[in-house]
Amino acid sequence: MSRATVLALLGLLLLIGLASVFITMQSVRLRMANDRATAAQESAQRAEDGRREAEAARDLALASERVVTRYVDRVQVVRGNAQIITKEIPIYVTPTADAACTVPVGFVRLHDAAAANEPTGPSPGHPDAPSAGVALSDVAGVVADNYAACHANAEQVIGLQDYVRELQRIHR
Repeated sequence: MSRATVLALLGLLLLIGLASVFITMQSVRLRMANDRATAAQESAQRAEDGRREAEAARDLALASERVVTRYVDRVQVVRGNAQIITKEIPIYVTPTADAACTVPVGFVRLHDAAAANEPTGPSPGHPDAPSAGVALSDVAGVVADNYAACHANAEQVIGLQDYVRELQRIHR
């Protein structure tokens, strides 16, 4: 083999070696760039997830505040109306009506059992017997208080339903 051929082959091998080193370096650089891009995408995704969670928490706090404010306002109206109604009992159930109406013990027992959500059980006496110390105006006061509590509970349920609807709207 001639010296020129050997030099040409050595040159070619050197060129192939250099090309191989260059290709390897470029491959490593490309892999590193891909790793950095993937890490950047993951970081951006975490940041976006954090932003969404923060927005959802903010929206939930605002919704909670709106629902609670509406609920408290409505319950205050219920209580205000109950106070007015209670003050009006002497106007509509007068001492004359109290004197004219004997509240039977059976009614008192039945009312108290219903309020406690318990069966009345066997009667210890005649249901038509007068109930000692219970005037018609007292019955009106208890009934008014019971209805006020019922309306306050209804407003609480409405408030909870509003809250659930807000949660569903936020998490869509």
